[in-house]
Amino acid sequence: MGRTVIIIGVVIIFILIIIGSAVIGNGFSTVEYYEFGFKRQKSTGKVDKTNIYSSILYFGGPDMEFKTFPADAHHVTLKNAKIFTADKLEVRITAYLQYFIRKDELVLLHDKFDLGYKSVMETSALDALKGSTTLYTTRELVTNRKLMEQTIYKAVRERLGGTCCRPDCTSYAYACPENCKPYVHCTAKEKGLFVDVKYFQLGQVTIPHSVQERFMKALTLQEQSDREVLLQEAKVIRKNTTAMVKKIKNKAAEFLKNGTAVANLISAVARSNYTTALETARVKGLKYIFNELGLSQQEQKNSVNYLRTLRGHQKARFTVDFQQRIAGNL
Repeated sequence: MGRTVIIIGVVIIFILIIIGSAVIGNGFSTVEYYEFGFKRQKSTGKVDKTNIYSSILYFGGPDMEFKTFPADAHHVTLKNAKIFTADKLEVRITAYLQYFIRKDELVLLHDKFDLGYKSVMETSALDALKGSTTLYTTRELVTNRKLMEQTIYKAVRERLGGTCCRPDCTSYAYACPENCKPYVHCTAKEKGLFVDVKYFQLGQVTIPHSVQERFMKALTLQEQSDREVLLQEAKVIRKNTTAMVKKIKNKAAEFLKNGTAVANLISAVARSNYTTALETARVKGLKYIFNELGLSQQEQKNSVNYLRTLRGHQKARFTVDFQQRIAGNL
Protein backbone atom coordinates (compact mmCIF):
# COMPACT_ATOMS: atom_id res chain seq x y z
CA MET A 1 0.00 0.00 0.00
CA GLY A 2 2.76 2.42 0.90
CA ARG A 3 4.63 1.55 -2.23
CA THR A 4 1.53 2.33 -4.34
CA VAL A 5 1.18 5.76 -2.74
CA ILE A 6 4.80 6.54 -3.48
CA ILE A 7 4.42 5.52 -7.12
CA ILE A 8 1.29 7.64 -7.49
CA GLY A 9 3.07 10.61 -5.94
CA VAL A 10 6.04 10.25 -8.27
CA VAL A 11 3.70 10.09 -11.28
CA ILE A 12 1.85 13.20 -10.14
CA ILE A 13 5.13 15.09 -9.61
CA PHE A 14 6.33 13.99 -13.03
CA ILE A 15 3.11 15.19 -14.64
CA LEU A 16 3.37 18.52 -12.82
CA ILE A 17 6.95 18.93 -14.01
CA ILE A 18 5.89 18.26 -17.61
CA ILE A 19 2.99 20.72 -17.34
CA GLY A 20 5.23 23.33 -15.69
CA SER A 21 7.89 22.95 -18.35
CA ALA A 22 5.28 23.40 -21.06
CA VAL A 23 3.90 26.47 -19.34
CA ILE A 24 7.34 27.96 -18.82
CA GLY A 25 8.36 27.12 -22.41
CA ASN A 26 5.25 28.76 -23.80
CA GLY A 27 6.02 31.82 -21.68
CA PHE A 28 9.16 32.68 -23.69
CA SER A 29 8.85 34.84 -26.80
CA THR A 30 11.60 35.79 -29.25
CA VAL A 31 12.35 38.73 -31.52
CA GLU A 32 15.11 37.86 -34.00
CA TYR A 33 18.00 40.18 -34.88
CA TYR A 34 16.40 40.90 -38.26
CA GLU A 35 13.06 41.96 -36.71
CA PHE A 36 11.38 44.73 -34.75
CA GLY A 37 8.55 43.86 -32.40
CA PHE A 38 5.84 45.06 -30.02
CA LYS A 39 4.52 43.04 -27.10
CA ARG A 40 1.01 41.70 -27.77
CA GLN A 41 -1.46 39.91 -25.51
CA LYS A 42 -2.64 36.71 -27.15
CA SER A 43 -6.04 36.55 -25.51
CA THR A 44 -7.14 40.09 -26.38
CA GLY A 45 -4.82 40.98 -29.27
CA LYS A 46 -3.91 44.23 -27.54
CA VAL A 47 -0.54 45.61 -28.65
CA ASP A 48 1.76 47.39 -26.22
CA LYS A 49 3.61 50.08 -28.23
CA THR A 50 5.53 51.48 -25.28
CA ASN A 51 8.78 49.79 -26.32
CA ILE A 52 10.17 48.50 -29.56
CA TYR A 53 12.14 45.28 -29.17
CA SER A 54 14.84 43.79 -31.35
CA SER A 55 16.97 40.66 -30.97
CA ILE A 56 15.59 39.55 -27.59
CA LEU A 57 14.42 36.41 -25.76
CA TYR A 58 11.71 37.58 -23.37
CA PHE A 59 9.64 35.76 -20.76
CA GLY A 60 6.23 37.31 -20.56
CA GLY A 61 4.04 34.36 -19.73
CA PRO A 62 1.93 32.10 -21.93
CA ASP A 63 -0.44 34.93 -22.84
CA MET A 64 2.29 37.21 -24.25
CA GLU A 65 3.85 37.22 -27.72
CA PHE A 66 5.59 39.64 -30.06
CA LYS A 67 4.08 41.31 -33.09
CA THR A 68 7.04 41.60 -35.44
CA PHE A 69 8.05 43.64 -38.48
CA PRO A 70 11.09 42.94 -40.72
CA ALA A 71 14.13 45.08 -39.84
CA ASP A 72 16.09 44.04 -42.93
CA ALA A 73 15.58 45.14 -46.52
CA HIS A 74 12.22 44.86 -48.26
CA HIS A 75 12.77 44.04 -51.94
CA VAL A 76 10.24 45.43 -54.41
CA THR A 77 10.19 44.74 -58.14
CA LEU A 78 8.10 46.99 -60.36
CA LYS A 79 7.94 44.77 -63.43
CA ASN A 80 6.89 46.15 -66.82
CA ALA A 81 5.28 49.23 -65.31
CA LYS A 82 3.31 51.07 -68.00
CA ILE A 83 4.24 54.76 -68.29
CA PHE A 84 3.61 57.58 -70.74
CA THR A 85 6.38 59.93 -71.84
CA ALA A 86 6.25 63.60 -72.75
CA ASP A 87 5.81 62.73 -76.42
CA LYS A 88 2.65 60.72 -75.56
CA LEU A 89 4.21 57.30 -76.20
CA GLU A 90 3.62 54.24 -74.03
CA VAL A 91 6.76 52.60 -72.60
CA ARG A 92 7.23 49.81 -70.08
CA ILE A 93 9.86 50.02 -67.34
CA THR A 94 11.16 47.46 -64.87
CA ALA A 95 12.67 48.88 -61.69
CA TYR A 96 13.96 47.51 -58.40
CA LEU A 97 14.07 49.16 -55.00
CA GLN A 98 15.03 48.21 -51.47
CA TYR A 99 13.52 49.98 -48.48
CA PHE A 100 13.88 49.68 -44.70
CA ILE A 101 11.32 50.36 -41.97
CA ARG A 102 12.31 53.22 -39.67
CA LYS A 103 12.52 51.91 -36.13
CA ASP A 104 11.84 55.34 -34.63
CA GLU A 105 8.65 55.64 -36.70
CA LEU A 106 7.44 52.05 -36.33
CA VAL A 107 4.53 53.17 -34.12
CA LEU A 108 3.33 55.54 -36.86
CA LEU A 109 3.66 52.79 -39.47
CA HIS A 110 1.76 50.35 -37.28
CA ASP A 111 -1.04 52.78 -36.54
CA LYS A 112 -1.55 53.72 -40.16
CA PHE A 113 -0.98 50.45 -42.05
CA ASP A 114 -0.53 47.68 -39.47
CA LEU A 115 0.94 44.65 -41.30
CA GLY A 116 -0.63 45.62 -44.62
CA TYR A 117 2.03 48.20 -45.43
CA LYS A 118 3.80 46.19 -48.14
CA SER A 119 1.10 46.57 -50.79
CA VAL A 120 0.83 50.28 -49.94
CA MET A 121 4.58 50.74 -50.46
CA GLU A 122 4.52 48.97 -53.80
CA THR A 123 1.50 50.91 -55.07
CA SER A 124 2.95 54.23 -53.92
CA ALA A 125 6.32 53.48 -55.54
CA LEU A 126 4.58 52.62 -58.80
CA ASP A 127 2.61 55.89 -58.73
CA ALA A 128 5.78 57.86 -58.07
CA LEU A 129 7.56 56.13 -60.95
CA LYS A 130 4.74 56.92 -63.38
CA GLY A 131 4.51 60.54 -62.30
CA SER A 132 8.24 61.20 -62.56
CA THR A 133 8.60 60.25 -66.23
CA THR A 134 5.91 62.39 -67.82
CA LEU A 135 8.27 65.34 -68.40
CA TYR A 136 10.79 63.29 -70.40
CA THR A 137 10.64 62.11 -73.99
CA THR A 138 11.11 58.52 -75.11
CA ARG A 139 14.48 59.47 -76.54
CA GLU A 140 15.67 60.83 -73.19
CA LEU A 141 14.37 57.74 -71.43
CA VAL A 142 16.45 55.49 -73.68
CA THR A 143 19.59 57.57 -74.17
CA ASN A 144 20.03 59.11 -70.72
CA ARG A 145 19.48 56.26 -68.28
CA LYS A 146 21.53 57.88 -65.52
CA LEU A 147 19.31 60.97 -65.44
CA MET A 148 16.15 58.88 -65.56
CA GLU A 149 17.33 56.60 -62.74
CA GLN A 150 18.17 59.60 -60.54
CA THR A 151 14.84 61.26 -61.32
CA ILE A 152 12.72 58.16 -60.61
CA TYR A 153 14.73 57.32 -57.47
CA LYS A 154 14.18 60.83 -56.08
CA ALA A 155 10.43 60.63 -56.74
CA VAL A 156 10.11 57.18 -55.14
CA ARG A 157 12.32 58.13 -52.20
CA GLU A 158 10.28 61.23 -51.41
CA ARG A 159 6.94 59.46 -51.87
CA LEU A 160 7.82 56.65 -49.45
CA GLY A 161 10.23 58.50 -47.17
CA GLY A 162 8.89 62.05 -47.19
CA THR A 163 10.86 65.28 -47.41
CA CYS A 164 12.25 65.43 -43.87
CA CYS A 165 15.88 65.12 -42.86
CA ARG A 166 16.64 61.98 -40.87
CA PRO A 167 17.91 62.41 -37.29
CA ASP A 168 21.20 60.79 -38.37
CA CYS A 169 22.32 62.24 -41.69
CA THR A 170 25.02 59.56 -42.04
CA SER A 171 22.61 56.62 -41.92
CA TYR A 172 22.57 56.35 -45.73
CA ALA A 173 23.43 58.39 -48.82
CA TYR A 174 20.19 60.37 -49.04
CA ALA A 175 19.33 60.59 -45.35
CA CYS A 176 19.48 64.39 -45.54
CA PRO A 177 18.96 65.48 -49.16
CA GLU A 178 19.26 69.09 -50.26
CA ASN A 179 16.52 71.40 -48.90
CA CYS A 180 15.12 68.72 -46.57
CA LYS A 181 13.09 69.93 -43.60
CA PRO A 182 14.65 69.57 -40.11
CA TYR A 183 13.28 66.45 -38.45
CA VAL A 184 12.17 68.22 -35.26
CA HIS A 185 9.81 70.45 -37.27
CA CYS A 186 8.29 67.70 -39.41
CA THR A 187 4.69 66.55 -39.24
CA ALA A 188 3.64 62.92 -39.64
CA LYS A 189 2.42 63.69 -43.16
CA GLU A 190 5.80 65.12 -44.18
CA LYS A 191 7.52 61.91 -43.03
CA GLY A 192 6.01 60.02 -45.95
CA LEU A 193 5.22 56.35 -45.36
CA PHE A 194 7.84 55.94 -42.61
CA VAL A 195 10.44 53.97 -44.56
CA ASP A 196 13.87 54.72 -46.08
CA VAL A 197 14.37 53.81 -49.73
CA LYS A 198 18.11 53.30 -49.58
CA TYR A 199 18.68 51.67 -52.97
CA PHE A 200 17.13 51.88 -56.43
CA GLN A 201 18.00 50.32 -59.78
CA LEU A 202 16.49 51.10 -63.17
CA GLY A 203 16.03 47.88 -65.11
CA GLN A 204 14.86 47.11 -68.61
CA VAL A 205 13.12 49.75 -70.70
CA THR A 206 10.78 48.13 -73.21
CA ILE A 207 9.35 50.02 -76.17
CA PRO A 208 6.46 48.27 -77.98
CA HIS A 209 7.03 47.55 -81.66
CA SER A 210 4.43 50.02 -82.89
CA VAL A 211 5.78 52.68 -80.57
CA GLN A 212 9.33 51.80 -81.57
CA GLU A 213 8.48 52.44 -85.23
CA ARG A 214 7.06 55.85 -84.35
CA PHE A 215 10.05 56.50 -82.16
CA MET A 216 12.49 55.55 -84.93
CA LYS A 217 10.56 57.73 -87.38
CA ALA A 218 10.77 60.63 -84.95
CA LEU A 219 14.48 59.99 -84.51
CA THR A 220 14.97 59.92 -88.29
CA LEU A 221 13.11 63.17 -88.75
CA GLN A 222 15.12 64.73 -85.95
CA GLU A 223 18.37 63.56 -87.52
CA GLN A 224 17.30 64.93 -90.89
CA SER A 225 16.42 68.23 -89.25
CA ASP A 226 19.80 68.30 -87.49
CA ARG A 227 21.50 67.50 -90.80
CA GLU A 228 19.79 70.41 -92.56
CA VAL A 229 20.76 72.73 -89.73
CA LEU A 230 24.38 71.61 -90.03
CA LEU A 231 24.32 72.03 -93.81
CA GLN A 232 22.97 75.56 -93.48
CA GLU A 233 25.55 76.37 -90.85
CA ALA A 234 28.26 74.94 -93.12
CA LYS A 235 27.11 77.16 -95.98
CA VAL A 236 27.17 80.22 -93.77
CA ILE A 237 30.63 79.30 -92.48
CA ARG A 238 31.94 78.74 -96.02
CA LYS A 239 30.47 82.06 -97.16
CA ASN A 240 31.97 83.89 -94.21
CA THR A 241 35.30 82.13 -94.75
CA THR A 242 35.32 83.10 -98.45
CA ALA A 243 34.57 86.70 -97.52
CA MET A 244 37.36 86.65 -94.95
CA VAL A 245 39.80 85.21 -97.52
CA LYS A 246 38.88 87.91 -100.04
CA LYS A 247 39.23 90.58 -97.41
CA ILE A 248 42.65 89.29 -96.42
CA LYS A 249 43.75 89.05 -100.07
CA ASN A 250 42.52 92.60 -100.73
CA LYS A 251 44.37 93.80 -97.67
CA ALA A 252 47.50 91.99 -98.81
CA ALA A 253 47.21 93.51 -102.32
CA GLU A 254 46.75 96.92 -100.75
CA PHE A 255 49.83 96.43 -98.59
CA LEU A 256 51.78 95.24 -101.67
CA LYS A 257 50.76 98.26 -103.75
CA ASN A 258 51.52 100.64 -100.91
CA GLY A 259 54.86 98.95 -100.37
CA THR A 260 55.69 99.09 -104.08
CA ALA A 261 54.73 102.77 -104.27
CA VAL A 262 56.84 103.59 -101.22
CA ALA A 263 59.73 101.57 -102.63
CA ASN A 264 59.48 103.36 -105.98
CA LEU A 265 59.38 106.70 -104.21
CA ILE A 266 62.42 105.84 -102.13
CA SER A 267 64.23 104.58 -105.25
CA ALA A 268 63.34 107.71 -107.23
CA VAL A 269 64.44 109.97 -104.39
CA ALA A 270 67.66 108.00 -104.10
CA ARG A 271 68.35 108.26 -107.81
CA SER A 272 67.64 111.97 -107.75
CA ASN A 273 69.90 112.46 -104.78
CA TYR A 274 72.56 110.34 -106.49
CA THR A 275 72.37 112.42 -109.67
CA THR A 276 72.44 115.66 -107.71
CA ALA A 277 75.41 114.55 -105.65
CA LEU A 278 77.22 113.30 -108.74
CA GLU A 279 76.62 116.47 -110.72
CA THR A 280 77.60 118.60 -107.76
CA ALA A 281 80.83 116.65 -107.41
CA ARG A 282 81.41 116.90 -111.16
CA VAL A 283 80.98 120.67 -111.13
CA LYS A 284 83.32 121.01 -108.18
CA GLY A 285 85.85 118.73 -109.85
CA LEU A 286 85.79 120.63 -113.14
CA LYS A 287 86.11 123.88 -111.29
CA TYR A 288 89.12 122.53 -109.45
CA ILE A 289 90.67 121.29 -112.73
CA PHE A 290 90.10 124.57 -114.51
CA ASN A 291 91.67 126.48 -111.65
CA GLU A 292 94.65 124.15 -111.46
CA LEU A 293 95.22 124.28 -115.24
CA GLY A 294 94.59 127.97 -115.43
CA LEU A 295 91.79 127.63 -117.94
CA SER A 296 89.78 130.78 -117.80
CA GLN A 297 88.54 131.03 -121.36
CA GLN A 298 85.18 129.52 -122.14
CA GLU A 299 86.50 127.99 -125.32
CA GLN A 300 89.16 126.17 -123.34
CA LYS A 301 86.58 124.91 -120.87
CA ASN A 302 84.37 123.76 -123.74
CA SER A 303 87.26 121.89 -125.31
CA VAL A 304 87.91 120.04 -122.06
CA ASN A 305 84.21 119.14 -121.74
CA TYR A 306 84.20 118.01 -125.37
CA LEU A 307 87.20 115.75 -124.83
CA ARG A 308 85.62 114.28 -121.70
CA THR A 309 82.45 113.57 -123.66
CA LEU A 310 84.39 111.85 -126.43
CA ARG A 311 86.20 109.78 -123.86
CA GLY A 312 82.89 108.33 -122.78
CA HIS A 313 82.35 106.78 -126.22
CA GLN A 314 83.85 103.36 -126.76
CA LYS A 315 84.61 103.91 -130.44
CA ALA A 316 86.45 107.18 -129.91
CA ARG A 317 90.29 107.04 -130.50
CA PHE A 318 92.67 109.71 -129.28
CA THR A 319 95.94 110.73 -130.95
CA VAL A 320 98.49 113.26 -129.70
CA ASP A 321 100.83 115.36 -131.87
CA PHE A 322 103.23 118.21 -131.15
CA GLN A 323 100.41 120.77 -131.52
CA GLN A 324 98.12 119.26 -128.84
CA ARG A 325 98.36 118.92 -125.12
CA ILE A 326 96.08 116.56 -123.19
CA ALA A 327 95.67 116.78 -119.42
CA GLY A 328 94.40 113.91 -117.31
CA ASN A 329 94.50 110.13 -117.49
CA LEU A 330 93.82 108.91 -121.03
